[in-house]
Amino acid sequence: MAQPVRGTQTLVDQMGWVFQRPALVALEIAWRWLFGVPFLALCWLQARVILRALPLDATGLTNLDTQNPWVAAVQIASAWARYEPRVDAVCVWLVPAAAVVWCVLSGAGRALLLTRMEPGSRFRPLAMMALQVKWLGLWCVVTGGWFCAMRWAAATHIAVAGEPDLIGFAIWSIFLSLFFFTLWALASWSVAAAPVLLLCEERTIWSALWESLRLGRSLTAKLVETNLVMGIVKLALVVLAMVLSAAPLPFSDQLGPEAMHIVWLGAILFYLVASDYFHIVRLKGYVEFWRSLRKETAR
Repeated sequence: MAQPVRGTQTLVDQMGWVFQRPALVALEIAWRWLFGVPFLALCWLQARVILRALPLDATGLTNLDTQNPWVAAVQIASAWARYEPRVDAVCVWLVPAAAVVWCVLSGAGRALLLTRMEPGSRFRPLAMMALQVKWLGLWCVVTGGWFCAMRWAAATHIAVAGEPDLIGFAIWSIFLSLFFFTLWALASWSVAAAPVLLLCEERTIWSALWESLRLGRSLTAKLVETNLVMGIVKLALVVLAMVLSAAPLPFSDQLGPEAMHIVWLGAILFYLVASDYFHIVRLKGYVEFWRSLRKETAR
């Protein structure tokens, strides 16, 4: 009898399939950058407005004690206390507006991408936008939990009387980050698989979400495994981009600052494009898992 195929064993085939279709990668890059570039530009403009109203000199950030990280941390915290009200005033309108635009663009982009992968599916951008709201809400919950946990670690190991416990803080930071990383992989597979069910099976939004939780142990294990591996791949891409950006540092005097800026920009672009590519690989894997499940149920 044939041995069962693990979820990640088919990823190499999916990588080759996506690599042969650069139009899909271009489509993913298009909708993501259509959101990301204006959003970052708007953040930069708002940051310049804040810095004009409250320059770095006025907050003491130009006189950081680089020889003593604990003193520098206190200086940064003091400066942030002055910037925080201005940043909060911008986030009140910028974050909701960015969330709405992201859901619209990501829903339309993913719907178009899935219809290209599965030609028999119907283009339903509004339903996909609603599913992206669910995805964004779950992401905010997990990210908010990580942020609260990190604040707890800082309050119990650094913001206390006496000598700060840097080793304890580092241990808790690593442990908590890995925990929430794993939690996201374990929790997000359902909202990531729901779009496939929505378009490929002509389901409603709630039906797709409910069915994504009832796919069976075998398929669920494959989806979770794929999510974990794709998360590890993204971490590997971050490390690789850092290595690429740091490799020319010994020759920075010969290359000059402008060349280093180009290298750093190239490393960032490499990470973004590679990350978008693996997003499509994961989505293609979900489609193939769905096909295999329906073939088994049809027998």
